[in-house]
Amino acid sequence: MKRYKAYVFDMDGTVLNTLTDLTHSLNHALEVCGHRHDYTPEITGTFFGSGITVAATRALAFEAGWPQETLVQVGSAEDPISPTVDASAAARVEEVFRPYYAIHCTDSTGPYPGIPEMIRALRAQGRLTAVVSNKPDNAVQELVRDQFDGLFDYSIGEQKGIARKPAPDMVLRCLDVLGVTPSESVYIGDSEIDLQTAANTGLDCIAVDWGFRSRAFLEACGADPIISHASELL
Repeated sequence: MKRYKAYVFDMDGTVLNTLTDLTHSLNHALEVCGHRHDYTPEITGTFFGSGITVAATRALAFEAGWPQETLVQVGSAEDPISPTVDASAAARVEEVFRPYYAIHCTDSTGPYPGIPEMIRALRAQGRLTAVVSNKPDNAVQELVRDQFDGLFDYSIGEQKGIARKPAPDMVLRCLDVLGVTPSESVYIGDSEIDLQTAANTGLDCIAVDWGFRSRAFLEACGADPIISHASELL
């Protein structure tokens, strides 16, 4: 098996189970804005992966009657759904969500089983570790400090001036800071966005099936390999 110099992780659904706090915060924002706000974690998980703008648009599209299985198209190159959603309404949901989630992003969030131990083992082997996420950068930095203090060499979230995943920009910045090349690195994530990000950046990709997407969905997207426990990464 190939040994990499750098292991770059997605955050939501990969190293951290953020679903309860995301669900609570999104439902809060939707309620404030006068929209349906009874979404379960299972449904909310299908909204997230491409940032809060896409998540808000997906929630409003689902409210309007778009089938859950079609929502993955929101934010894609050929997106028939977003034009049917009021962009100003989605922006208002995002406006309420961001400060509320910044306060509540650590309420119920924690690592998936075996994640801290796996990261420590990688670092003990001399490997570099990082997080690249479409979450707002302030939330990423707080969660890294709160949950993984000292375990990542670099972390970056969504911020102005740099294209979010699946564009390669965030990962390329990460690799530049770490001083490694794409061929020396691997990307680990739980969604179609992570698979696309790795492909767009020239990294190998390892998918995990404990996050926001099912194993069957990942297989349909061409994910290979797929792991079911953090220890398998070692």
